[in-house]
Amino acid sequence: MDPSPLLHSLMESLLSEEQSIFNASEADRVTVIRKLLMISSGRRIPLAMLHHCRHVLGLPDDFRDRVRKYPDFFRVAVDPDGRHVLELIEWDPALAVSALERDCVADEHRVRLTFKFAIPHGKDLGLDEDDERRMNSLTTLPLISPYTDGSELKPWTVEAEKYRVGVIHEFLSLTVEKRAYIHHIVEFKEEFGLTRHTYHMLLKQPRAFYLAGTEMNWAVFLRDAYNEDGTLIEKGPLVLFEEKLRRYALMKEGEEEVERGVAGAIGV
Repeated sequence: MDPSPLLHSLMESLLSEEQSIFNASEADRVTVIRKLLMISSGRRIPLAMLHHCRHVLGLPDDFRDRVRKYPDFFRVAVDPDGRHVLELIEWDPALAVSALERDCVADEHRVRLTFKFAIPHGKDLGLDEDDERRMNSLTTLPLISPYTDGSELKPWTVEAEKYRVGVIHEFLSLTVEKRAYIHHIVEFKEEFGLTRHTYHMLLKQPRAFYLAGTEMNWAVFLRDAYNEDGTLIEKGPLVLFEEKLRRYALMKEGEEEVERGVAGAIGV
């Protein structure tokens, strides 16, 4: 049996399913973009950046057209460099709550143990290890909310680092798979106020982030979003759909398994 007609039907079925998922999740993705604009400097992001990162954020290819349906939330403008940018129309205090802040309400103790920021001391205070740990726990937490204005923080201070860590944590929480690659993060370098030391900054927070790869080509994961075996704990419709696509991609054309799997997928 020639599998070509079945494969063609499968592709049409998958495209239709993907479109249905995007349509059903549109309201959630609109909220994600609103929150992303709220943590960005100037409350604006070039549309080209969002398009480049659309897969990690769960945005459809036509999202640039879709945002125009929400004039109460967004405005498309042209910046001085001639780029089309998406601007936030109105701040929503109900959205200005980070995932970390929500977790803190449920389990403050766990969240407080997740991050550690060393405080340099002007002189040796003569503290033993336990006393120094208690002092650091009091002076380094909580993180500064990513929904505050970080532009006035003094560079290279612990407060500025707390802010940057919080921004990246929130950005990852807004992604579909709670992870991103270096090029996704660097894309928002100016919008998030990041420095060239971002990799080393995240390495100092091993309880919160898992970094895979090398410094020049790495991915960062939210540890709490993954099981010990490396699988994502909460899988949304887009993640499950991508897993289905990968399963079909691993099938070898011409095998009987392909025909059975494809026929079953399209209901024939």
